[in-house]
Amino acid sequence: MIHLDRVSFGYSKHKKLFEDLTMKLEPGHIYGLLGKNGAGKSSLLRNMAGLLYPLEGKIEVAGYEPRKRQPAFLQDLFFIPEEIYLPSVTMQQYLNTFAPFYPHFNEEQFNSYIGEFDIPKGNKLTGMSYGQKKKVLIAFSLATNTKVLLMDEPTNGLDIPSKSQFRKIVSSALETDRTILISTHQTRDLDNLIDSIIIIEDSEILIQHSLEEVAERLCFETLASVDHDDRILYAEPSLRGYKAVTENYEKEDSRVDLEQLFNAVIGNRERIKKIFEGRP
Repeated sequence: MIHLDRVSFGYSKHKKLFEDLTMKLEPGHIYGLLGKNGAGKSSLLRNMAGLLYPLEGKIEVAGYEPRKRQPAFLQDLFFIPEEIYLPSVTMQQYLNTFAPFYPHFNEEQFNSYIGEFDIPKGNKLTGMSYGQKKKVLIAFSLATNTKVLLMDEPTNGLDIPSKSQFRKIVSSALETDRTILISTHQTRDLDNLIDSIIIIEDSEILIQHSLEEVAERLCFETLASVDHDDRILYAEPSLRGYKAVTENYEKEDSRVDLEQLFNAVIGNRERIKKIFEGRP
């Protein structure tokens, strides 16, 4: 569904955000994209949406080259940027104006999401809080039923109950022919939502695997001590000892902690590569 082949991008040829990036994202999955600030996550999504163009390499999304911005491509992709701007119109006027651009838009579905988010329908969009605006755009994006949905920091501005609703609504909107990619630095907001993880750093994809594969190779556990334990990739103090990420020598079952995974990957790049390449 989304293929990147040796893609390089930067705002100047002399300083590239990422280089020689190759990635393949399949339909039927919700991917989480993690990276430090400045790693190029937003720029990567904008390249996929055709709002920015790669300096080198090729991007293909749903069979189209994004930079050409063809109508058939635009009607099957929706992109939520980190910073949103909505016009001074009512919600219904917004639907009347923008829904026709998406052939598979479902107004009943949209109204259901708005109800779950508890958004009043009569006010103008500009009179809403930032969090309410964000929820309107999330509801609209899901109701377009596009094959590709890109979200950049979608939970910014949402309170804790709304983040829980977000996870529930997005997971219910996944279909076998739909690819959802969510970029965020708030790893907790992706818990119980994504099924695959991508971590980028220094122009490189450090890991791109399903959470099932991660749980097979790594173990997330609490240890009484971390002394003289060569299995440990990352550890931090906790009330019961140490929360740790270790190599899963014994093939134990554990639940992936995305924040700990990110820290382990960033801190042990070469060792992580060897673990996921299957080398000792």
